[in-house]
Amino acid sequence: MKPHHYGFRNLYFLLFIFLSHLSHAQSRTDCNVINSRILKQAVHYCVQLPPGYDAKESSPRRYPVLYFLHGLGQNEQTLFSTGGWSVIEDLRRQHKIDDFLVVAPEGKRSFYINSPGDSFRYSDFFLQEFILYVESKYRVRPGRKGRSITGVSMGGYGALRFAFAHPEMFSAVSAQSAALITQTPQELSAAGHSGAPLSRLMGPAFGEPINLTHWQQNSVFGLAHKNQSGLKNLAIYFNCGQQDDFGFEDGAAALHRQLQSEGVKHEYHSYPGDHSLTYFLSHMGEVMEFHSRVFRDQK
Repeated sequence: MKPHHYGFRNLYFLLFIFLSHLSHAQSRTDCNVINSRILKQAVHYCVQLPPGYDAKESSPRRYPVLYFLHGLGQNEQTLFSTGGWSVIEDLRRQHKIDDFLVVAPEGKRSFYINSPGDSFRYSDFFLQEFILYVESKYRVRPGRKGRSITGVSMGGYGALRFAFAHPEMFSAVSAQSAALITQTPQELSAAGHSGAPLSRLMGPAFGEPINLTHWQQNSVFGLAHKNQSGLKNLAIYFNCGQQDDFGFEDGAAALHRQLQSEGVKHEYHSYPGDHSLTYFLSHMGEVMEFHSRVFRDQK
């Protein structure tokens, strides 16, 4: 009987190890709220924690963090509930990316900037409050070497604007189908009077009619020119569909030409596709691989 019992004990032990491995083989998402003193309201967010984050270690590991900014009409859960989770998990299983946190804050319709007159100071919240909160609550590597930012559509604009305005804060930035608009504020305001959807969507963030000074202060193109020396220490990636529903491919191509002319190294791709979830997910893998490479180089 003793050998028989010994065999079962070994089997139970191996089963325990196997189940423990499975429990740490996948990442998990922590969704919560931060009560913002700047915005005077609760802001929801979700964090994808990599496999092994919860493992008990004598010397707990600190991870890089990638901030993900969602598009207009989406929320902090969109990345993880529409296929982004699977993309990231598959890349990890294939050892194409290293482990890092993905943090997605709720952005509402803010375009991730302070509104005209500072009635809704989202940019201040993100830079002065949210990043500090994340770095105090989670085991992340502090400082620009462990910090990157990305986004899609409205979030792509927000990511580029944050990084171009503050290249000292981020090691890398990426954007998919960023809301980069080549029309002038006057043209957009005139289009708004005729019922064009884009100008109506932008009204809460930029003013109705568009506040010209506010628009210029938050221009990705203007910030790229103003801070071009700082951008040379920033890894930059962006792509856009050639049949984008809002014409954002023109803005992406214009930014590419400007960065080229100013000698700012970057990676730009123009792909077939529209402004859709299908397009975003089809190229999300290369976005994640881009950030993983930068994090690895920054170690």
